[in-house]
Amino acid sequence: MSLTIEDFGGRLASVWSELRPTTRGMVERALQAPTGSPATRKANTANAPYDARADNELSRLLAALDERALETDASLEAEKEVQLRHMADTCAAVLQEKTRSAEVFAQLVRRADNRRDYARIDTLADALTGFAPSEICELARSQDVVVRALANETLAQFPTSSLIALLGDPVDSEIARDALRRQAVDYGSEEARQIVNALAQVDASNEDF
Repeated sequence: MSLTIEDFGGRLASVWSELRPTTRGMVERALQAPTGSPATRKANTANAPYDARADNELSRLLAALDERALETDASLEAEKEVQLRHMADTCAAVLQEKTRSAEVFAQLVRRADNRRDYARIDTLADALTGFAPSEICELARSQDVVVRALANETLAQFPTSSLIALLGDPVDSEIARDALRRQAVDYGSEEARQIVNALAQVDASNEDF
């Protein structure tokens, strides 16, 4: 980078200084990668074990970068503004490739939605299939309409057996039921229809008592 992180203000420099060296190095390598080489970066990221702490650190960094980019004071010169936006987009790309966190995914979806970057939302939706079912169920309870819609659509395309496994979870069972109903009605799944009917019979029996 031709500019240092200190050039963007004290708050951003403080967030940067709190990153672990491994997390900082992840961002620096992504910034130094040639433009148009996301496939290589994605392959390297996919091979690395999931690091929830790095997720949290990068999430805070992205929030700080986006907040600084939105500031309209005259302290941000044109060169700094271009570099800052590049750093923010790079940080978001790294997060998109590695995160398995519902909270971070929601942050990335809101960011893309605010920018009307619908291609990015589609890419995020594709990545959601790699999340744990419990994380997707959490997203399905989101207050954000776009996040909730992506999660519900992903769950509706899950294997029926995976949704059945969620029925015993006191937190996620209702979300799983909704997904099964969608599979039965919207996708014509006979297996899902049988499960939905069986659940309805159980509910009716319980009401009789």
